[in-house]
Amino acid sequence: MNFPDFGLGPLEGQIWMVMFLSIRAAAAMLAAPLFGGVAVPVQLRALLGVALGVFVMNWVPVPQLPAMLSFAGAVALLQEAVIGLALGFVLQVSFAAPLIAAEQVAGAMGLAMATAVDPGTGAQSSAIGQFFSLLLMLTFLAVGAHLMWFELLVESYRLLPVGQDGLPGTAGMRVVKFAGIAIAAAAAIALPMVLVLLLVQLVTGVLSRSAPSLNLFALGLPAGVLAGLAALIAALPVLAGQFAELSEAAILGVAGLI
Repeated sequence: MNFPDFGLGPLEGQIWMVMFLSIRAAAAMLAAPLFGGVAVPVQLRALLGVALGVFVMNWVPVPQLPAMLSFAGAVALLQEAVIGLALGFVLQVSFAAPLIAAEQVAGAMGLAMATAVDPGTGAQSSAIGQFFSLLLMLTFLAVGAHLMWFELLVESYRLLPVGQDGLPGTAGMRVVKFAGIAIAAAAAIALPMVLVLLLVQLVTGVLSRSAPSLNLFALGLPAGVLAGLAALIAALPVLAGQFAELSEAAILGVAGLI
Protein backbone atom coordinates (compact mmCIF):
# COMPACT_ATOMS: atom_id res chain seq x y z
CA MET A 1 0.00 0.00 0.00
CA ASN A 2 1.29 3.44 -0.91
CA PHE A 3 1.03 6.16 1.75
CA PRO A 4 1.14 9.89 0.97
CA ASP A 5 4.43 11.67 1.52
CA PHE A 6 3.95 14.86 3.51
CA GLY A 7 7.48 16.05 2.77
CA LEU A 8 8.54 16.24 6.40
CA GLY A 9 11.45 13.85 6.03
CA PRO A 10 12.91 12.54 9.31
CA LEU A 11 10.53 14.74 11.34
CA GLU A 12 7.55 12.73 10.18
CA GLY A 13 8.32 9.81 12.49
CA GLN A 14 8.79 12.04 15.52
CA ILE A 15 5.59 14.00 14.83
CA TRP A 16 3.69 10.72 14.48
CA MET A 17 5.19 9.50 17.78
CA VAL A 18 4.26 12.70 19.65
CA MET A 19 0.73 12.59 18.26
CA PHE A 20 0.40 8.92 19.18
CA LEU A 21 1.64 9.46 22.73
CA SER A 22 -0.55 12.53 23.21
CA ILE A 23 -3.81 10.65 22.60
CA ARG A 24 -3.80 8.81 25.93
CA ALA A 25 -2.84 11.88 27.96
CA ALA A 26 -5.33 14.16 26.20
CA ALA A 27 -8.15 11.62 26.60
CA ALA A 28 -7.35 11.22 30.31
CA MET A 29 -7.44 14.96 30.91
CA LEU A 30 -10.63 15.23 28.87
CA ALA A 31 -12.37 12.73 31.16
CA ALA A 32 -10.81 13.89 34.44
CA PRO A 33 -12.93 16.36 36.44
CA LEU A 34 -10.16 18.86 37.23
CA PHE A 35 -8.81 19.24 33.70
CA GLY A 36 -11.89 18.31 31.67
CA GLY A 37 -14.22 20.97 33.05
CA VAL A 38 -16.07 23.34 30.78
CA ALA A 39 -14.07 26.22 32.23
CA VAL A 40 -10.82 24.77 30.84
CA PRO A 41 -10.40 25.66 27.15
CA VAL A 42 -10.10 22.78 24.72
CA GLN A 43 -6.94 24.31 23.27
CA LEU A 44 -5.28 24.24 26.71
CA ARG A 45 -6.19 20.57 27.21
CA ALA A 46 -4.80 19.71 23.78
CA LEU A 47 -1.59 21.64 24.53
CA LEU A 48 -1.17 19.80 27.85
CA GLY A 49 -1.67 16.49 26.06
CA VAL A 50 1.03 17.35 23.51
CA ALA A 51 3.36 18.48 26.30
CA LEU A 52 2.90 15.19 28.14
CA GLY A 53 3.47 13.34 24.86
CA VAL A 54 6.81 15.09 24.39
CA PHE A 55 7.76 14.33 28.00
CA VAL A 56 6.88 10.65 27.66
CA MET A 57 8.76 10.39 24.35
CA ASN A 58 11.95 11.59 26.04
CA TRP A 59 11.69 9.74 29.36
CA VAL A 60 9.80 6.51 28.70
CA PRO A 61 10.96 3.74 26.34
CA VAL A 62 8.60 3.73 23.36
CA PRO A 63 8.20 0.51 21.34
CA GLN A 64 7.88 0.35 17.58
CA LEU A 65 4.68 2.12 16.58
CA PRO A 66 2.36 0.90 13.81
CA ALA A 67 2.53 2.61 10.47
CA MET A 68 0.79 5.93 10.01
CA LEU A 69 -2.62 5.85 8.26
CA SER A 70 -2.82 2.06 8.57
CA PHE A 71 -5.60 -0.05 10.05
CA ALA A 72 -3.32 -1.20 12.87
CA GLY A 73 -2.49 2.44 13.61
CA ALA A 74 -6.20 3.38 13.78
CA VAL A 75 -6.93 0.49 16.15
CA ALA A 76 -3.94 1.43 18.32
CA LEU A 77 -5.11 5.07 18.48
CA LEU A 78 -8.58 3.92 19.56
CA GLN A 79 -6.98 1.72 22.20
CA GLU A 80 -4.96 4.67 23.52
CA ALA A 81 -8.11 6.81 23.73
CA VAL A 82 -9.94 4.09 25.68
CA ILE A 83 -7.08 3.77 28.17
CA GLY A 84 -6.94 7.53 28.72
CA LEU A 85 -10.71 7.83 29.12
CA ALA A 86 -10.72 5.00 31.66
CA LEU A 87 -7.98 6.64 33.74
CA GLY A 88 -9.92 9.91 33.84
CA PHE A 89 -13.36 8.31 34.28
CA VAL A 90 -12.39 6.84 37.66
CA LEU A 91 -11.74 10.35 38.96
CA GLN A 92 -15.03 11.49 37.45
CA VAL A 93 -16.87 8.79 39.40
CA SER A 94 -15.16 9.81 42.64
CA PHE A 95 -16.12 13.45 42.14
CA ALA A 96 -19.73 12.44 41.47
CA ALA A 97 -20.10 10.78 44.90
CA PRO A 98 -20.36 14.06 46.89
CA LEU A 99 -22.94 15.34 44.41
CA ILE A 100 -25.10 12.28 45.09
CA ALA A 101 -24.79 12.87 48.84
CA ALA A 102 -25.53 16.58 48.44
CA GLU A 103 -28.77 15.89 46.53
CA GLN A 104 -30.05 13.83 49.44
CA VAL A 105 -29.05 16.43 52.02
CA ALA A 106 -30.47 19.32 49.99
CA GLY A 107 -33.75 17.48 49.47
CA ALA A 108 -34.09 16.81 53.21
CA MET A 109 -33.26 20.44 54.03
CA GLY A 110 -35.74 21.81 51.54
CA LEU A 111 -33.02 23.41 49.42
CA ALA A 112 -33.49 21.20 46.38
CA MET A 113 -34.78 24.22 44.44
CA ALA A 114 -31.66 26.28 45.24
CA THR A 115 -29.68 25.23 42.16
CA ALA A 116 -27.05 26.89 40.04
CA VAL A 117 -24.79 25.96 37.14
CA ASP A 118 -21.76 23.97 38.27
CA PRO A 119 -18.68 25.63 36.68
CA GLY A 120 -16.89 22.28 36.55
CA THR A 121 -19.48 20.25 34.67
CA GLY A 122 -21.83 22.87 33.25
CA ALA A 123 -24.84 21.00 34.72
CA GLN A 124 -27.35 22.14 37.31
CA SER A 125 -26.48 21.25 40.90
CA SER A 126 -27.66 22.32 44.32
CA ALA A 127 -25.84 24.81 46.50
CA ILE A 128 -24.85 22.00 48.87
CA GLY A 129 -23.56 20.01 45.90
CA GLN A 130 -21.34 22.86 44.75
CA PHE A 131 -20.00 23.23 48.29
CA PHE A 132 -19.22 19.51 48.51
CA SER A 133 -17.64 19.52 45.05
CA LEU A 134 -15.42 22.48 45.95
CA LEU A 135 -14.43 20.87 49.25
CA LEU A 136 -13.51 17.61 47.52
CA MET A 137 -11.49 19.43 44.87
CA LEU A 138 -9.52 21.35 47.53
CA THR A 139 -8.94 18.15 49.52
CA PHE A 140 -7.87 16.32 46.37
CA LEU A 141 -5.30 19.00 45.63
CA ALA A 142 -4.20 19.36 49.26
CA VAL A 143 -3.29 15.69 49.67
CA GLY A 144 -1.37 15.75 46.37
CA ALA A 145 -3.65 13.23 44.67
CA HIS A 146 -3.41 15.14 41.38
CA LEU A 147 0.37 14.59 41.35
CA MET A 148 -0.12 10.89 42.04
CA TRP A 149 -2.61 10.73 39.17
CA PHE A 150 -0.11 12.32 36.79
CA GLU A 151 2.53 9.85 38.01
CA LEU A 152 0.18 6.94 37.30
CA LEU A 153 -0.63 8.39 33.89
CA VAL A 154 3.05 8.48 32.96
CA GLU A 155 3.63 5.06 34.53
CA SER A 156 0.83 3.62 32.41
CA TYR A 157 3.07 4.12 29.36
CA ARG A 158 5.55 1.72 30.96
CA LEU A 159 3.05 -0.89 32.13
CA LEU A 160 0.79 -0.65 29.07
CA PRO A 161 3.12 0.15 26.16
CA VAL A 162 1.55 2.14 23.36
CA GLY A 163 0.35 0.15 20.39
CA GLN A 164 0.86 -3.19 22.17
CA ASP A 165 -1.02 -3.79 25.42
CA GLY A 166 -4.51 -2.57 26.20
CA LEU A 167 -6.38 -2.56 29.49
CA PRO A 168 -6.58 -5.93 31.26
CA GLY A 169 -9.78 -7.92 30.99
CA THR A 170 -10.72 -7.14 34.60
CA ALA A 171 -10.59 -3.36 34.07
CA GLY A 172 -14.34 -3.06 33.49
CA MET A 173 -15.12 -4.99 36.68
CA ARG A 174 -12.70 -2.80 38.62
CA VAL A 175 -14.49 0.34 37.43
CA VAL A 176 -17.84 -1.16 38.48
CA LYS A 177 -16.46 -2.07 41.91
CA PHE A 178 -15.08 1.42 42.35
CA ALA A 179 -18.49 2.85 41.44
CA GLY A 180 -19.91 0.78 44.30
CA ILE A 181 -17.25 2.19 46.64
CA ALA A 182 -18.15 5.73 45.52
CA ILE A 183 -21.87 5.14 46.15
CA ALA A 184 -21.06 3.74 49.61
CA ALA A 185 -18.95 6.84 50.30
CA ALA A 186 -21.85 9.06 49.21
CA ALA A 187 -24.15 7.25 51.65
CA ALA A 188 -21.61 7.64 54.45
CA ILE A 189 -21.28 11.36 53.73
CA ALA A 190 -25.01 12.03 53.67
CA LEU A 191 -26.13 9.66 56.46
CA PRO A 192 -25.34 11.80 59.58
CA MET A 193 -26.95 14.95 58.21
CA VAL A 194 -29.97 13.08 56.84
CA LEU A 195 -30.53 11.45 60.24
CA VAL A 196 -30.45 14.85 61.97
CA LEU A 197 -32.93 16.23 59.45
CA LEU A 198 -35.14 13.18 59.89
CA LEU A 199 -35.26 13.82 63.65
CA VAL A 200 -36.19 17.45 62.98
CA GLN A 201 -39.01 16.35 60.70
CA LEU A 202 -40.27 13.88 63.32
CA VAL A 203 -40.29 16.59 65.98
CA THR A 204 -42.07 18.96 63.59
CA GLY A 205 -44.66 16.27 62.82
CA VAL A 206 -45.30 15.64 66.54
CA LEU A 207 -45.74 19.37 67.16
CA SER A 208 -48.15 19.70 64.24
CA ARG A 209 -50.25 16.83 65.63
CA SER A 210 -50.26 18.19 69.18
CA ALA A 211 -50.97 21.77 68.04
CA PRO A 212 -52.90 21.62 64.74
CA SER A 213 -53.16 25.40 64.62
CA LEU A 214 -49.44 25.66 63.92
CA ASN A 215 -48.46 26.12 60.29
CA LEU A 216 -46.36 23.06 59.46
CA PHE A 217 -44.69 24.61 56.41
CA ALA A 218 -43.87 27.88 58.18
CA LEU A 219 -42.30 25.95 61.05
CA GLY A 220 -40.74 22.94 59.34
CA LEU A 221 -38.83 24.61 56.51
CA PRO A 222 -36.82 27.10 58.65
CA ALA A 223 -36.19 24.41 61.25
CA GLY A 224 -34.93 22.01 58.59
CA VAL A 225 -32.63 24.59 57.05
CA LEU A 226 -31.19 25.65 60.41
CA ALA A 227 -30.73 22.06 61.56
CA GLY A 228 -29.11 21.13 58.26
CA LEU A 229 -26.65 24.01 58.45
CA ALA A 230 -25.80 23.15 62.06
CA ALA A 231 -25.27 19.50 61.14
CA LEU A 232 -23.15 20.52 58.16
CA ILE A 233 -20.92 22.73 60.32
CA ALA A 234 -20.56 19.99 62.94
CA ALA A 235 -19.73 17.39 60.27
CA LEU A 236 -17.07 19.41 58.45
CA PRO A 237 -14.09 17.78 60.25
CA VAL A 238 -15.50 14.35 59.45
CA LEU A 239 -16.21 15.37 55.85
CA ALA A 240 -12.59 16.39 55.34
CA GLY A 241 -11.42 12.94 56.39
CA GLN A 242 -14.04 11.22 54.22
CA PHE A 243 -13.04 13.28 51.18
CA ALA A 244 -9.37 12.45 51.78
CA GLU A 245 -10.23 8.74 51.92
CA LEU A 246 -12.30 9.09 48.75
CA SER A 247 -9.35 10.74 46.99
CA GLU A 248 -7.09 7.91 48.12
CA ALA A 249 -9.61 5.34 46.88
CA ALA A 250 -9.75 7.10 43.50
CA ILE A 251 -5.96 6.92 43.12
CA LEU A 252 -5.98 3.25 44.13
CA GLY A 253 -8.73 2.65 41.57
CA VAL A 254 -6.63 4.26 38.82
CA ALA A 255 -3.63 2.19 39.90
CA GLY A 256 -5.76 -0.97 39.77
CA LEU A 257 -6.61 -0.32 36.12
CA ILE A 258 -3.01 -0.38 34.98
